[in-house]
Amino acid sequence: MAGVFFAFSTFVMNALARLQPKQGITAMQSINIKAINPLFIGIFLGTAAACVFLAGSSLLNWYQPHAVYLLIGSLFYLVGTLGVTILCNVPLNDALAIADPDSANGASLWANYLTNWTMWNHIRTISALLASAAITITLHE
Repeated sequence: MAGVFFAFSTFVMNALARLQPKQGITAMQSINIKAINPLFIGIFLGTAAACVFLAGSSLLNWYQPHAVYLLIGSLFYLVGTLGVTILCNVPLNDALAIADPDSANGASLWANYLTNWTMWNHIRTISALLASAAITITLHE
């Protein structure tokens, strides 16, 4: 997931910001529609389910040397990636979905969307990367 979020943070949103508001809104509306597909959602939510399992396992095996890394990695994903998506990015996407690309309100919403959505996406990127790093540490013995 970190790679997908990283791409949006480093070049996708910058490219969309270069477009006229109508084009940017229309493009992002299309991206948001196509992102809701079984493969992406399955991996995104499947990773969350795995993190719930890993967090529980780490608590049950707290005496193990790497349990803390499993818990930290799981929490980074669950809070910083899944939580931020649900609480921050999805509401912004929902507002953009009903925006009229031809209106002044749409252009204003787009300007705010670019700033706010990208900021939250940076947090998701860093959180997913830290989650991966923490969980990967547990593989080293």
